[in-house]
Amino acid sequence: MSEVREDAVAAEPIDAAVIEDSWRRLAGITPARIALGRAGTGLPTREVLRFALAHAQARDAVHLPFDSARMASEVAALGFETLEVTSAAPARDAYLRRPDLGRRLSDDSRALLEARAGAPVDLALVVADGLSSTAIHAQAVPFLSAFKARIAEAGWSVGPVCVASQARVALGDEVGERLNASACVVLIGERPGLSSPDSLGLYLTFAPRAGRSDAERNCISNVRGEGLSHEHAAFKLAWLLKEALARRITGVTLKDESDLLLVSGRPPPVRIG
Repeated sequence: MSEVREDAVAAEPIDAAVIEDSWRRLAGITPARIALGRAGTGLPTREVLRFALAHAQARDAVHLPFDSARMASEVAALGFETLEVTSAAPARDAYLRRPDLGRRLSDDSRALLEARAGAPVDLALVVADGLSSTAIHAQAVPFLSAFKARIAEAGWSVGPVCVASQARVALGDEVGERLNASACVVLIGERPGLSSPDSLGLYLTFAPRAGRSDAERNCISNVRGEGLSHEHAAFKLAWLLKEALARRITGVTLKDESDLLLVSGRPPPVRIG
């Protein structure tokens, strides 16, 4: 008899118990959980473990403390003036239970912006932790680096970048209003999915002021390595911002038609000077 390794014998019954799905080949082109196969009447152990890991990563993304000081330093290194602000939510548990608190500035932050407000600017930028500080730590600086070139190309004036803790999207309305900005863009960590704990969202609002509705914003989502690249996102946001300032609208009345300008799947190069 030929020699058979012990680990190979032990592994065979486990592999044989798994019935592969006939669509398994499609799983290689999407991170979605499809064609998982089965073992008896349940999922294979490998898929149960992968799901548990993804769920843990999503929870970590929500609860990981936001390092606002480090983020402000990294944004400042790109050449932006920065301010650190907080919402009215005093802690993470309150932020998660009371979304309304995350939509308004704390008293101290409101006073800080009132003291800093100056001449009107075209754009206010807010970098907010949202529901995934993991996303902000990973995506905000690379995106701003790409978008900075678009700002320079268009010649837009920008107020100080506000790095906001315990923040929801609508916090940008009050920030933009107090900085006398024509438009506001909020970079925020999106609600983690079970395959995307690090997705960045971009929310553009023309004439920001407290009380704006979500229907009055444009959103670019899934900015991450496995989704929309930082360069493509910067291109799309620049197109939307240009149209917003020219037409004085955002939201459901402003449709993103930037893809009509794409050539060979790549955004037009930035031209400066």
